Amino acid sequence: QVQLVESGGGLVQPGGSLRLSCAASGITFSMYTMGWYRQAPGKQRELVASISRISSTDYTDPVKGRFTISRDNAKNTVYLQMNSLKPEDTAVYYCNAMLNGGGYWGKGTLVTVSS
Repeated sequence: QVQLVESGGGLVQPGGSLRLSCAASGITFSMYTMGWYRQAPGKQRELVASISRISSTDYTDPVKGRFTISRDNAKNTVYLQMNSLKPEDTAVYYCNAMLNGGGYWGKGTLVTVSS
């Protein structure tokens, strides 16, 4: 079956960095657009960054210049490098795989930015 497993979350101080990973199995990974979403307490889930099958990327404005999404098709893994983290980046981060309007979700990894 399809599995998306996120890792790399944790507690970090403001200004710090984290690298999230999402390992996929059960799909032809290279065919999928991959995305990172986040959901903060009391807020709706929002798209943070996406990377297409040809590695074109897109970011939501609040993270531009601080976050970088990348993919390694040989490892069936997508990454989110997060630098200059702010308290408002605190959320559960979810991995998403999308193809032709359908897709799959991971269970999420918690990122807490606090001093």
